[in-house]
Amino acid sequence: MDTGAPGGDAASEEARLLEGLRANDASAREALVARYGQLVEGVVASVLGVDGELADIVQDALIQVLTSAKKVRDPGSLKAWIARVSVFTAQSALRRRRRRRWLRFVAPEDLPDLGAPAPQPAQESLRATYRVLDRMPVDERAAFALRFIAELELTETAEACGISLATVKRRLRRAEERFLMLAADEPALASRLAARQEAP
Repeated sequence: MDTGAPGGDAASEEARLLEGLRANDASAREALVARYGQLVEGVVASVLGVDGELADIVQDALIQVLTSAKKVRDPGSLKAWIARVSVFTAQSALRRRRRRRWLRFVAPEDLPDLGAPAPQPAQESLRATYRVLDRMPVDERAAFALRFIAELELTETAEACGISLATVKRRLRRAEERFLMLAADEPALASRLAARQEAP
């Protein structure tokens, strides 16, 4: 998932961006959102799935990024830092819900319009995937979603979660084992997983 602007020296652009943020320049804030807003939305959506509060949580993550990005010292780490803030914001939202015992499953009529509708089996598989993720520990859920749904590389997943490569590998191994075990209770996933395991 690469959201860097095409062309130009990315490190120089990010250094100028950080200088503008430290100077409280409104155009720097706009440039940050233009450059990284899609990354924030993609990471948060991967962790949360279809969610009635997705837009609010993305907004929370963007506000956190805008208010704290000027503290980033290394321009080369800005993208990874933004992904990490996005993950932590999504994880915090999930933890708040669990403390309030308010995890809800979105009814089909509550699904937002995301453009062209996916085929019905794909919609059900997606809902089933996030029902399984809802039953997993928040840290495992985030790592699993970033690696297998957002399709980040292992190093990007580790950076976004704020953990080492060795730790993310262990976490992903546990998450994948837990996901496979829980997915057995979801008919929309069980048949697909069985077919995958039977494939040569």
